[in-house]
Amino acid sequence: MTDPAQIIQIISIWALPVLFAITLHEVAHGWTAWRLGDPTAMLMGRLSLNPLKHIDPIGTVLLPAGLVAIGSPFVFGWAKPVPVNFEGLRNPKRDSVWVALSGPAANLAMALFWTVVLWLGARLPASLAYFSEPMQLMGMAGITINLVLMVLNLIPIPPLDGGRVAVGLLPGRASYQLSRLEPYGFIILILLLFTGILGQVMGPIVLSLRHFFFALGGAPLP
Repeated sequence: MTDPAQIIQIISIWALPVLFAITLHEVAHGWTAWRLGDPTAMLMGRLSLNPLKHIDPIGTVLLPAGLVAIGSPFVFGWAKPVPVNFEGLRNPKRDSVWVALSGPAANLAMALFWTVVLWLGARLPASLAYFSEPMQLMGMAGITINLVLMVLNLIPIPPLDGGRVAVGLLPGRASYQLSRLEPYGFIILILLLFTGILGQVMGPIVLSLRHFFFALGGAPLP
């Protein structure tokens, strides 16, 4: 059992990376939709970088904190989805693919940002050595959460981003059949999680990517 002091320390390291990983993922969806013709998220004030506008009490707070508390090797969560009117896009079928891909793309960009933080943390001058370890730990946390969210969201099950990409790319009948899974998508995801299948599929991919980004940032490899 992890002691309370250690849990608080771990949460303090993970809090900022988790908040911004989830927030920027959603803002990317809304911003891309706005640029492609649908201003819904912009008009509702959901293009803000203020995490308070995007926090979901369960997906943004309780679930990630709980996973940290039980020592889970991977932490993930979700924010309140930004509203997108796909019919309002200039080319709904094509543009919905770009809107969906923008979220994982934002997570990839943030993984690169946290790689820079990790790299800088290891190279601070002696006068700033106090900040070295926290920066490196936060950099590793930021890389991990963003890679987990990127890989998770690319699974081709609606309403995950990968599912929306598949719906947008598949021909008519196949696209329609896949889109019908959307009401059951999270139930399927939970079943995959609790049966261990999700971990078996995601684990090797996330670990390989994390190994690459950690090496890029000069971190000691796990």
